Amino acid sequence: MIEDRELVHLRRCVELAAEALAAGDEPFGSVLVDGDGEVRAEDRNRVAGGDRTRHPEFALARLSTTLMTPEERHRATVYTSGEHCPMCAAAHGWVGLGRIVYVASSAQLSAWLSELGVPAPPVATLPVSDVAPNVVVEGPVPSLVEEIRALHVRFHRGNAS
Repeated sequence: MIEDRELVHLRRCVELAAEALAAGDEPFGSVLVDGDGEVRAEDRNRVAGGDRTRHPEFALARLSTTLMTPEERHRATVYTSGEHCPMCAAAHGWVGLGRIVYVASSAQLSAWLSELGVPAPPVATLPVSDVAPNVVVEGPVPSLVEEIRALHVRFHRGNAS
């Protein structure tokens, strides 16, 4: 169950996704929160430069290993605008991060992109639980889904401003 205090972090993910879009990048944003509720780091998508691995979830997984002990990582939550892709889910699992809470699911994103005529990605779209089965995952968050959808529509229609 997603609590009201967690919506603050999810709204920040939406803001970070909008920042990514404003910078000409795909609209994704993520926040790493420790077990005491403190924000430890945040990031947005940075793939526009050509490195398709520069997802915020992947960056936060790597950064968490320098910011937190294994126990702290286990108690942490990654809040994110979209469900982790397989690469990010694997990184999350490998570094031992705890829970994931996402606004929009991979299935929702895939449906939106299909409606927009965007070609399928080169990597299969899988739920986090298929890649990292021991990670607790919560989402989507219906109250914020339309905001994320709108950002993706703007990106893929070439209307990032």
